[in-house]
Amino acid sequence: MKKTCFLIILLIFSVFSLFAQERPREKGIIFGVLPTGALNAITDVHGVKVGHFTKIEGNNIRTGVTAILPHDGNVFQQKVPAAIYVGNGFGKLAGTTQVEELGNIETPIILTNTLSVAAGIEGVVRYSLTQEGNENVQSVNALVGETNDGYLNDIRGMHISPAEVIETIKSAKTGKVDEGNVGAGTGTVCFGWKGGIGTSSRKLPENLGGYTIGVLVQTNFGGNLQIDGVAVGEKLGKYPFRDALEKSDGSCMIVVATDAPVLERNLERMAKRAMMGLAKTGGIASNGSGDYVIAFSTAEGLRIPYSSENGALESAVYVRNDDMSGLFMAVIEATEEAIINSLFAAQSMEGRDGHSVRQLPIDQVMTLMKQN
Repeated sequence: MKKTCFLIILLIFSVFSLFAQERPREKGIIFGVLPTGALNAITDVHGVKVGHFTKIEGNNIRTGVTAILPHDGNVFQQKVPAAIYVGNGFGKLAGTTQVEELGNIETPIILTNTLSVAAGIEGVVRYSLTQEGNENVQSVNALVGETNDGYLNDIRGMHISPAEVIETIKSAKTGKVDEGNVGAGTGTVCFGWKGGIGTSSRKLPENLGGYTIGVLVQTNFGGNLQIDGVAVGEKLGKYPFRDALEKSDGSCMIVVATDAPVLERNLERMAKRAMMGLAKTGGIASNGSGDYVIAFSTAEGLRIPYSSENGALESAVYVRNDDMSGLFMAVIEATEEAIINSLFAAQSMEGRDGHSVRQLPIDQVMTLMKQN
């Protein structure tokens, strides 16, 4: 009987978590001027898939994994152009040097907690080696990023396994992306409130190419929260250095996807603009914050085959420098909205050693927004 009651309570809590809070846009908070994609998510970029593995056990385990797949095929055999920008480098993003050197990524992108990066690497490598066509592969550049969820999670227990990383990759799908306390955002804290996973997208008008830009974030950083220009953190009395004991350290992982034909140099320029979106939310990229942006293009004409029968030369059609500004603006707007979406979706959580973090007080926030 007790077990039945527990399962009913868990089901009710799960349903409540999914439907408890609307996204900011649904409440009338509009970020920027560009329209969103149909889902307002990174999966609006055709072919992009997202998977989450959420691990909540006992009183102390509050962590998870999020996987982003650039396309539905074998990414190692059909690599995509990519770039990385380091907003502040106090973090562990494995696989960066090869991306910077070659300008592409060859595996799913994994986000998890700081001490599970090694498990992320092993999981990605094992997954890649077992894919059809990779039977003779002897080198895999796994791209694995992190934020530190140690306030709510028993991070020293290293509770994520390579098998769970593989499970996350295999579960990735197109369509709606869950936000808040899921996957790699399960145990995160943002601006002093509960952080998590957030996502957003933008669709450029046809006269600017009609391209789609999607962003997914793992928010675990600090600063003075601003929502659409309103200094919410200051007005609610939760901001860094309010007294000598408070800090604003943390991290933010940002993944930018686009179907625009953009090569690695301009992808890096797009990645830099994501930090402008973070700044618009009040983030300050503090000394102890690992703020990284990974940007990639899914354009089929830019795929890089592992082996080519076409000789030593390649050709490609790509967006000119003069036509990048619309993409820059889209990245800024989508990053800002994705971060705020993560806060609106996140639920209050209690975790390691009784630590608790409250969710953003939405009703108070909406009152402040209406006053400005």
